[in-house]
Amino acid sequence: MCGLVLMLACGITAAFAQTYPVKPVRLIVPFAAGGGTDILARMVAQKLTDSWNRNVVVDNRPGGGSVIGSEIVARSTPDGYTLLFTANPHTSNPALIPKLPYDTERDFTAVTMPASAPLFLVVHPSVPVRSVSELIAYAKSRPSPMSYASSGNGGPQHLAGEMFKHMAGIQMIHVPYKGGAPATTDLIAGQVDAAFNGVLTALPHIKSGKLRVLGISSGKRSGSYPELPAIAETLPGFEVTTWYGVLAPGGTPRPIVTRIQSEIAAVITAPEMKERLARDGLQPVGSKPDEYAAFIRREIENVKTLARVAGIRSD
Repeated sequence: MCGLVLMLACGITAAFAQTYPVKPVRLIVPFAAGGGTDILARMVAQKLTDSWNRNVVVDNRPGGGSVIGSEIVARSTPDGYTLLFTANPHTSNPALIPKLPYDTERDFTAVTMPASAPLFLVVHPSVPVRSVSELIAYAKSRPSPMSYASSGNGGPQHLAGEMFKHMAGIQMIHVPYKGGAPATTDLIAGQVDAAFNGVLTALPHIKSGKLRVLGISSGKRSGSYPELPAIAETLPGFEVTTWYGVLAPGGTPRPIVTRIQSEIAAVITAPEMKERLARDGLQPVGSKPDEYAAFIRREIENVKTLARVAGIRSD
């Protein structure tokens, strides 16, 4: 009898997945509108809306280093209609925040990693440097520490800044914001000196001259920006990558997760989207749920090790 009940339940779930979605899907972005995560989420949401003929609505819930928006998803019904579109803080928060209101692995179901990208090290044009080595020398010569902005505690910009300080042997004051967009706004206004910005956020302002780019955070030069030196050319071993991920509440049925993953993978690897991502310096991924889940586990341990070695903490 138990076997029959289980078979019936699985059959119902599979049938439900085939018709999914039958109503609008809410895609929660735990960062402010206008940042790199938000921009990519809106690109994917629009394509899914077209494909599913159902609205996929981006809902920005910034704050707490992505914790506020993430908790909403963790507490949502696991039916595929509330999803999380997040980034690196999802795996760094367990190492930096003593008590999270959810279990990062248990309360979420990994769906896919749509894309990854390096960061740009940028400064306000008033900072009198034009290379990574000049920035390090300038920081060491100042009587007071420089400041750097980030999209929030535990994000890739924060981790990159702390790693940069540690490897360069300099002091910089971390100024966290509720997303990449407000951080960039203050950087452009000269309220902070520098930032490790996502490519999507930084590129328009670099082209307009409002920001000056010094290097890229990938381990070697990017094929999209070969003229831009890797920070690792000055600080060997330096490498930080931004990744973007989609998760569902823990316990979401596997057929629904598989359907969402396959749709996002199709969107992200379509020729038009691949070309758009390449222009913005992003690499399409579209990983399977199990691959992304394994990646999350590795990243949590990696950040814990980095936090211990470099003395990184949540400000």
